[in-house]
Amino acid sequence: QVQLVESGGGLVAAGGSLRLSCAASGGTFSNYGMGWFRQAPRKEREFVAAISWSSSITHYANSVKGRFTISRDNAKSVVYLQMSSLKPEDAAVYFCAAKSRGGIWNSEREYDYWGQGTQVTVSS
Repeated sequence: QVQLVESGGGLVAAGGSLRLSCAASGGTFSNYGMGWFRQAPRKEREFVAAISWSSSITHYANSVKGRFTISRDNAKSVVYLQMSSLKPEDAAVYFCAAKSRGGIWNSEREYDYWGQGTQVTVSS
C-alpha cells in the first residue's frame, strides 16, 4: 500500500509560481509512474501532468504545457510539480497519484493510489 502526501499549496497572485511536492511511502517509489490531477469547484477532476518511473517520459495537459514542469526524485520518493505563470483558472485542489502499470497516462482510472490533495488558490 502506497501512501501519498501532497504539500506546497497556498495562495499566489496571478503570474506567480508555486511548487507542489508529493511524498510517497509504503512502497518502492521507482516502481510507479506518477501523475498530478486537479479539481476545481463544480468541475470534474482533470489530468495535469505525469512522469514515468525513470523520468524519461513526461506528459502534460495542453492547458499547462510550457508553464508547469513535473519531476521526481526517486532517492527521496518525491514527485514535484513546478507551476509558473499561474492563472486564476489554475486554482484547484491538486492531487498526486501513483500507477503501477503502463498504458494511458491521463486517465485517473489508470492510477492505483491517491493523495488527499493540496489547495492552490490564484488571485487575479
